[in-house]
Amino acid sequence: MIRIAAVGDVHLGEDARGRLRPALDRLGDHADVLLLAGDLTRHGSLDEAQVVADEFADLPVPVIAVLGNHDYHSDKQVEIADLLIERGIRVLEGTNTTLRIGQCSVGIGGVKGFGGGFAGKSGSVFGEPEMKAFIQHTVEISDRLRATLSELDTDIKIALTHYSPVADTLRGEPPEIFPFLGCYQLAEVIDETNVDLAIHGHAHFGTEQGVTAGGVRVRNVAQPVIGSAFAVYCVEGGQ
Repeated sequence: MIRIAAVGDVHLGEDARGRLRPALDRLGDHADVLLLAGDLTRHGSLDEAQVVADEFADLPVPVIAVLGNHDYHSDKQVEIADLLIERGIRVLEGTNTTLRIGQCSVGIGGVKGFGGGFAGKSGSVFGEPEMKAFIQHTVEISDRLRATLSELDTDIKIALTHYSPVADTLRGEPPEIFPFLGCYQLAEVIDETNVDLAIHGHAHFGTEQGVTAGGVRVRNVAQPVIGSAFAVYCVEGGQ
């Protein structure tokens, strides 16, 4: 049984330095890996990213992250990713990583994701150039997730995104903003590529647990939802 710790939407700044570290220093007692589901900073500044690096570097387990929309706000996403990578935090965007935990191989594929909506209530690549560009971006990101998850041949496969793949975990958010919180294309990819667990953030007022149409467990780990430094989910190897 592999223990997956996860949290997103920590929105760290200088005034939050050290807030999570006491719990994280004991992470090895509870989990085998930590996944960060984006929105690690408040405004995407490098100063905020430095706090993130100090908080999550040198932990007793591997740390894997995707960035969120807040981390893109200042157009410093590349620099933020480089800073985190330099501190030993693996940042995914259309890429994957494989871990060996005991006798089990764990593959994690990640993208930020994007909005667009869900079945029956979604945008399409039609109409004005602006709308077509919006949804085309959603499609392209989902295609990147498909490609990177398809590359994995591991005992356990995990999809890590910031935006949600299902509407289930958005319950509690105003329905009017669901199209800006996730998209169904991510769920289609997750079902197509035999994922065991999908992790996302972004929906601060959402619900922790959901499931794709194909039966894959989806967990919203936005910190305001889980109410702790991290949540832990167990996945059985080879299931």
